Amino acid sequence: MNEITAVNPATPETQDAETMPHSIEAEQQLLGAILTNNDVYDRVASVIGSQHFYDPVHARIYEVAAARIAKNALASPVTLKAFLEHDEGLKELGGPAYLARLAGAAISAFAVRDYAEMIYDLAIRRELIGLGKSISDKAARVDVASGPKQQIVEAEQQLYNLAEQGQSESGFQSFLRAVTDAVNVANAAYQREGGLAGIATGLNDLDHKLGGLHKSDLLILAGRPSMGKTSLATNIAFNVAKSYKRGTLPDGTEGAVEGGVVGFYSLEMSAEQLAGRILAEASEISSHKIRQGDMTEGEFRRFVDAAKALEACPLYIDDTAAIPIAQLAARARRLKRTHGLDLLIVDYLQLVRGTSDNRVQEIGEISMGLKAIAKELDIPVIALSQLSRQVESRDDTRPQLSDLRESGSIEQDADVVMFVYRGEYYKEREKPGEDNVEAMAGWIEEMERLHGKAEVIIGKQRHGPIGTIELSFEAQFTRFGNLAKAWQQDRVQEF
Repeated sequence: MNEITAVNPATPETQDAETMPHSIEAEQQLLGAILTNNDVYDRVASVIGSQHFYDPVHARIYEVAAARIAKNALASPVTLKAFLEHDEGLKELGGPAYLARLAGAAISAFAVRDYAEMIYDLAIRRELIGLGKSISDKAARVDVASGPKQQIVEAEQQLYNLAEQGQSESGFQSFLRAVTDAVNVANAAYQREGGLAGIATGLNDLDHKLGGLHKSDLLILAGRPSMGKTSLATNIAFNVAKSYKRGTLPDGTEGAVEGGVVGFYSLEMSAEQLAGRILAEASEISSHKIRQGDMTEGEFRRFVDAAKALEACPLYIDDTAAIPIAQLAARARRLKRTHGLDLLIVDYLQLVRGTSDNRVQEIGEISMGLKAIAKELDIPVIALSQLSRQVESRDDTRPQLSDLRESGSIEQDADVVMFVYRGEYYKEREKPGEDNVEAMAGWIEEMERLHGKAEVIIGKQRHGPIGTIELSFEAQFTRFGNLAKAWQQDRVQEF
């Protein structure tokens, strides 16, 4: 194979650049292969672009060749000559004759992918070196507008952006592969207890309706204030984290075979308040008693035991207020990389910050961002959402899809939309006067029927049925649970 020499004049400014990781030979071999056989381009286009070439002349040759091939035109030393004849850089390498030498020393087509990955790898290394120098230079400058914490966030975001580069597009896949994936999901559902393909929430009726929490799904959990959105979300988070078991997955990798690692963005409540709610549920002690410290010795011992048992739960809480959607995504990626992540919960969507000044567009950006996180990290994301006040003005106070606040894009981006509804909350406010005995009797009867019950209304489910699920609700423990059906209660009484 003839060696091709590329002469670049060395100057003091370029001497540092010469030490940067690069391989002129790999670039030459790859370009030669493309100019000899244009079909090779399709095998490397998903790996590299012109920006990954170290030599700027090589970058321009690749760019012109790619543009020609994209138009179904021939890219060869002869056809490229017209476009690059007056290129000053190419003249230094020998002019159009250099293109012919590239093609003459081309490698065989089977090795092009390896050369492309090598060129990409070296380009990323150069970018890492550049990013490191940039971070160092910025840290050395004392700037009031850019504090150290802000610089850390910016550096982390730049690193994540760099990590996302070069992710090969999946493109088209054969129907056989798609069918195989579908069979694997169905097999997982068949093998798992309860027939669930997704993560179990611990609420049986909800699991049966949803089939568990599915990977890459965005689930919206909406409701008016005091309906119990946060309580239901913390219950699900606790149930998933409590049942976490690690093992070997069907594809041979290590991961959660039951339950999962949970990340919880608590934008409204502090981490301590959220932990108090979870402890109230686990210890079965009123959250009011916990806050007041009004516990007996036995209750306090039970509280401490519950806290010890929860120490091992893989539940991670971030209570940063008004977090931007980009930073939320970056922190979720970091959690997945360092501890694993199987479920992400955001409480609540309207408290996340976007970049748009228009509120409707901002909410749309946030909902799309959350869906993108679910797909990228391949996990279910549960986002809590507020509902508009128009619910209160209707005779039937059960929420509907049209009640989602500020943006229709929430409904469009979500795979599942659920509403939490407690009829007891509204009925309690309809208490008649003491002098109206008949109305009071009817009110008491209705309150007894509604007491301790809640509804989860599934208003949208992309891959399953909609409908209403009844759950039990214990306000003192802020706990939702499975509601025993009449036939189940009768059976218990028989025994």
